[in-house]
Amino acid sequence: MDFDFKTLLVILVVVLIIFGGKKLRSIGDDLGHAVRGFKRAMNEGEKDETDASAGSRQIRSEGTDAEFSETKTSSSQTSKTGRNA
Repeated sequence: MDFDFKTLLVILVVVLIIFGGKKLRSIGDDLGHAVRGFKRAMNEGEKDETDASAGSRQIRSEGTDAEFSETKTSSSQTSKTGRNA
């Protein structure tokens, strides 16, 4: 499928008639912001990836895990009411 200048011009005129000038401008602005945001996120992702490969973000485990005591319900409350209070 080959697009020549005439075909492209007809498509642009039809789109302009359907959406109007103001709507096309806002669509273009939104698309530009989206592309810039995507590029920024890709650059930040590459930066984070190089930082992680350098070992600057490794979490090292030193010591033991914390131990928590279990909560106990009173057996007298359970037997009197038949349920936990």
